[in-house]
Amino acid sequence: MAPLSLVVGLGNPGEKYAGTRHNVGFMALEQLAKRQNSSFKQQSKLHALAAEVGQGAERLRLLMPQTYMNDSGRSIRAALDWFGFEPNQMLILVDDMDLPLGRLRLRLSGGAGGHNGLRSIIAHLGGQEFPRLRIGIGAPALNPVERKQRTVGHVLGRFAVAEQPVLEEVIDEVLAGLDLIQRLGFERAGNRLNGFVAPSAAKLVEQPTA
Repeated sequence: MAPLSLVVGLGNPGEKYAGTRHNVGFMALEQLAKRQNSSFKQQSKLHALAAEVGQGAERLRLLMPQTYMNDSGRSIRAALDWFGFEPNQMLILVDDMDLPLGRLRLRLSGGAGGHNGLRSIIAHLGGQEFPRLRIGIGAPALNPVERKQRTVGHVLGRFAVAEQPVLEEVIDEVLAGLDLIQRLGFERAGNRLNGFVAPSAAKLVEQPTA
């Protein structure tokens, strides 16, 4: 498989959405850039904020589309064309309500699963064959009707104070996972990432949110 060259975090632009569950992909990339003393710059031709970390064969381009979640694919298509990358050279970091907070799922392809960002990417790329790391944010309710009613408020809401330690552990694992993917490839990295459970997640008492 081609080496990982582009990591895309999904989210919505602007202060209004900073720190929301839907923006966990942005949060992971911002932490990676910070640790590598890199910074994001507006790239209008990519409809995104972009940064670079690493050098030579280890270099990764980081992309945070500024198109709003529902049109993420337009920015990603532009970036792939600009850099000359294939979809299998990129990894999408995306929030996932079907996974509890503290869990991750690495997949090399698949459908949108009801996620508008993934739906946009599939439409713009003309297929589902691209790697994605699904970052669990938990569901707002178990009951399907209630869950649907509360989805927007949930994904556009911020993490609770009690959830912050779990979120930090998850982001640490995402960044460790990127390093593993670069060194060992997607399959071997997936063995670790898919078995990950954030240590602090056990302390979270399941209780309905207001």
